[in-house]
Amino acid sequence: MKKYRCKVCGYVYDPAEGDPDSGAAPGTDFKDLPEDWLCPLCGVGKDQFEEVED
Repeated sequence: MKKYRCKVCGYVYDPAEGDPDSGAAPGTDFKDLPEDWLCPLCGVGKDQFEEVED
């Protein structure tokens, strides 16, 4: 699973860690996050994230 970086604040969503505070269990792929999921640091939507190249 790929990581995604917020273009606004630089937060990196790592599917191995998920976002438990927002209800995304570890192992949740970015594409499987709800459409209304928001960046936990700055509050922007999924459309402001870009795939991180390994």
